[in-house]
Amino acid sequence: MQERMAKPRLKVVGLWSLVATLLILASAQPTAYGLDFPQSTRLVLPEATNLKSSMVDLSEGAPLFSQLDFSQSLFASEMALVASITRQVEIARTPNGAKYVARQIMQTEYNWGKYQFACLNNLWTKESNWNYKARNPRTGAHGIPQAYPANRMEIISSDWRKNPVTQMRWGLRYIEIRYDNPCRAWSKFKRSNYY
Repeated sequence: MQERMAKPRLKVVGLWSLVATLLILASAQPTAYGLDFPQSTRLVLPEATNLKSSMVDLSEGAPLFSQLDFSQSLFASEMALVASITRQVEIARTPNGAKYVARQIMQTEYNWGKYQFACLNNLWTKESNWNYKARNPRTGAHGIPQAYPANRMEIISSDWRKNPVTQMRWGLRYIEIRYDNPCRAWSKFKRSNYY
């Protein structure tokens, strides 16, 4: 009889030990949403002597991650910037996500509206169907904007092969420099079948 009582008691003790272990492990693991950042942030401005070297002109197409200073420890705001950049890249890996990110970049950095986005959508749908892996086997043009030669996108970043945001930033910069806006680039494409 004692043997019978000992087995269930061992099972109960073992089960509660397992529950306690899982609770401890669950509380020690980071959440599925990543690190929790405080609700308030603090703005730290660079000293006047370093101001010129730390300023980044985003209208020139510099990627956001160039704003990070890795010589110092990362603050929560810098970690949030990294998380935002990573999220933007992951969203842009699908055609609909790429359109969403391109629309954001167009509005914030170029002040182009819905009409210009419609032209860009037509243009890049014809060129690559918004596929960042698109490659023209005949010419070697690559990416969403079909840059030719493809290594021209290194002006923005060296990760152009796998980063759709780098490709779109290069494409928007190219369109602004060469045509002023996406609708003029689309007009050129309709006449010549390239831009």
